[in-house]
Amino acid sequence: MTDFRSGFIAVIGRPNAGKSTLINALLGQKIAAVSPRPQTTRRRQLGILTHGDAQLIFVDTPGVHSPRHKLGEFLNQEAEEALEGADVILFLADASAEPAEDDIRIAALLERAPRRTPLVLAANKIDLVQAEALTLRLEAYQALVHREAEVAAISAARGDGLDELVNLLIGHCPVRPPEFDGEQITDLYEREIAADLVREAALLKLRDEVPHGIAVRVDEFKERGNGMVYIAATIFVERESQKGIVIGEGGKMLKQIGTAARKQIEEMGGHKVFLELRVKVEKDWRSNENVLKRLGYKIKQQVTPAKSPRGKA
Repeated sequence: MTDFRSGFIAVIGRPNAGKSTLINALLGQKIAAVSPRPQTTRRRQLGILTHGDAQLIFVDTPGVHSPRHKLGEFLNQEAEEALEGADVILFLADASAEPAEDDIRIAALLERAPRRTPLVLAANKIDLVQAEALTLRLEAYQALVHREAEVAAISAARGDGLDELVNLLIGHCPVRPPEFDGEQITDLYEREIAADLVREAALLKLRDEVPHGIAVRVDEFKERGNGMVYIAATIFVERESQKGIVIGEGGKMLKQIGTAARKQIEEMGGHKVFLELRVKVEKDWRSNENVLKRLGYKIKQQVTPAKSPRGKA
């Protein structure tokens, strides 16, 4: 296995650039929550693709943005820390739109990343832009990055250019044995992914004023003797008025969220699921460090030297 290549690929981009969609598409299986809402991804997650004589370990990161609360600070820290220990950085740009302020923030992060780390700039959503405009968009994004970068044009949703992107990334990975078993596709447990899929269902079903104020905690995850998995989860909201919206008239909205989430969890795990949801108010939880810690989001007082994503293994 002397010619085997293995590497950690830090995937960075602004909210809703399509990072999780890309990783799901490359793996051919859903492991990460996806929705049209920005900031769907809230923590780093590994997507592990073993492809012939190579293993690409994608580090899916939250979208880089201007934080308005403690949760936002955590999301940006997660993204920045993924860069330091990466073997390759994949900057996923939204080719359907001009570079925005969040892309400028990403460019600043890339300036602080080790110069020795190869950078690939992938223009996503090329199915939504005409060829003439795509050239100009690529030039605009390249102008933001003051370092050498290879360029790829892809559509994660449609599958365009993904094989070429994989081969490009493999070429930048060091020669070394695989980090994970060839059958493993992520570092998260099914319980953690289930929580994200419940939140994804809520994001897709609810009005604009509610989604970002939602967090989900799985309280119980039990396999029963009949092959069914019992899951009890709590949906947290910030205000009493939001609780009413999530539950809906006669519990109709909560039932819709539960049905959509259950189907996704069943597809992921390959077994029947009984999903029980409840809704709880945790006032202004996104700005409350104690509540954030209980939900698994630990805010650092200052940015410390980044840890390698290998620490997630």
